[in-house]
Amino acid sequence: MSNYIAPVKDMLFVLNELAGLDKVAQLPGYEEAAPDVVEAILDEAGKFAGAVLAPLNFSGDQEGARWHDKQVTMPAGFKEAYQQFAESGWTALDCHPEYGGQGLPRVVSAAVREMWKASNMAFSLCPLLTNGAIEALELCGTPAQKQTYLPNMIAGKWTGTMNLTEPQAGSDLAAIRTRAEPQGDGTYKIFGQKIFITYGEHDMAENIVHLVLARLPDAPEGVKGISLFVVPKYLVNADGSLGARNDAYCVSIEHKLGIHASPTAVMAFGDNGGALGTLVGKANEGLKYMFVMMNAARYAVGLEGLALSERAYQHALAYARERVQGRAIEGSVAPVAIVHHPDIRRMLMTMKAQIEAMRALAYVVAAAHDAAMRHPQEEERQRNQAFVDLMIPVVKGWLTETGNEIAYLGVQIHGGMGFIEETGAAQHMRDARITTIYEGTTGIQANDLIGRKIAREGGATLKTVLGMMQQTLDELARQSTAEFAAIRTGLARGVGAVTEAGSYVATQYGSDVRAVAAGAVPFLKLLGIVAGGWMMARAALAAQGKIAAGDGDPFFPAKIATARFFADHLLAQAPGLAQVVVNGGAAVLAIPEEMLG
Repeated sequence: MSNYIAPVKDMLFVLNELAGLDKVAQLPGYEEAAPDVVEAILDEAGKFAGAVLAPLNFSGDQEGARWHDKQVTMPAGFKEAYQQFAESGWTALDCHPEYGGQGLPRVVSAAVREMWKASNMAFSLCPLLTNGAIEALELCGTPAQKQTYLPNMIAGKWTGTMNLTEPQAGSDLAAIRTRAEPQGDGTYKIFGQKIFITYGEHDMAENIVHLVLARLPDAPEGVKGISLFVVPKYLVNADGSLGARNDAYCVSIEHKLGIHASPTAVMAFGDNGGALGTLVGKANEGLKYMFVMMNAARYAVGLEGLALSERAYQHALAYARERVQGRAIEGSVAPVAIVHHPDIRRMLMTMKAQIEAMRALAYVVAAAHDAAMRHPQEEERQRNQAFVDLMIPVVKGWLTETGNEIAYLGVQIHGGMGFIEETGAAQHMRDARITTIYEGTTGIQANDLIGRKIAREGGATLKTVLGMMQQTLDELARQSTAEFAAIRTGLARGVGAVTEAGSYVATQYGSDVRAVAAGAVPFLKLLGIVAGGWMMARAALAAQGKIAAGDGDPFFPAKIATARFFADHLLAQAPGLAQVVVNGGAAVLAIPEEMLG
């Protein structure tokens, strides 16, 4: 079973050459993010991920989290690893300095979090949800709530959760029934049940801060009647110490296909008189506040797709190099390692090319988020926010769908041994499966993309992005090699496909929404592939610049070769996906329900 080695070199290349770390470090408040500082952070994070978290990945999966009498015991080593994680300051990386955070840019924390997720997906989910809760309280909490909860959450002493869905509601949050009864003193009693609550109960921290969606007695129906409440596991005294146990209990944990070490809790609030909580922000605006957490979580889940892909690739590559089977197709006498077989090479390159494209897109979106929050010019903030809004469903949907495909290829490269749990390849595939489902399925992301992000504004932001891609095409045209000609041909094909499909979505959504929605997921995949191809083309240009300047590092020719592979093997899918978007909806809707079987 292979170890995890953080791909720091590629991370730094993407940060510096594609995401514009130098420009991010010029934003107000981010001046400390100098290249040498960031490199040191990534080096240390890589060591922690490889030495502390990665060794617990397989054992944690085999042992799993265990529930007994409303309490959850984590697998061996997890509690100690979390304490070391918090003491090392990793919980505070991009949090606000006012409450003890380090205030680093999102683009830096994205790279670090990729390492946590790749080394130990199940472990990483705890700080993921905590960071989402921190962000919601930073933006929407009262001064008292911030002072009560944020310092300990940022320090890692307390963790956080996001309590949205219920057994009867699923993804339809308008159907939630959890209720909140005002007590007349500024507190509320919460009654109801929530399901699928990641790290809703565990033994790694002294308190768990639940953010819970519930309805007030006079709330209007639907999503406009949902409020958000802070409901801690232990009540907090006026002096900041822990008080009485709150009426919020884990009544079971789910038995899942993957991420066995991450407890997915069924939470019961108010079975013994009511769980005490306080209102976050204004009444009936909870869903708006929760979307702060959901957008952060959707981006983070996209990173999970990337991270699991990297782990599956490293695992498969190590196996392909050591597994000797068969003779080379050109006629060698002695058996060879399977890495020499053309189809194994094709699968490995398919994994590698998509991983590098996903990483580039994810980091570029994170850097745009930094600019959207900190750029001194309002116009630049708005432009970057529009790009982030367009790309969040793509990062979530395309990276996770591709992550599943890459984890599948990892098993395939192992052959029959990939189907055996002891090799570890199957765990990556099992762990990846949930990523296309939670925080909104791929279909939900795709509907958000075509409706809120394209049709609502007539495709304006998409046109801007296509214009940026055209600028890259112009730069490619100035290169004279066969590799760059192929990259340009592939990207041009992709830009044409997105232009055609995007125009169809923008113009037809209002008149034939069902037909457009039938092609929403293919459109998301199309935009993801082409955006990834755009990133790889930019990477190839940057690598060529290094070569032209005399840098002989083989990393740079390899980057160009990988971009060429992406253009030939992956961007080639773009015209077909565009045809599915434009013409496929009618066929989906033409089938009567009774003919489905």
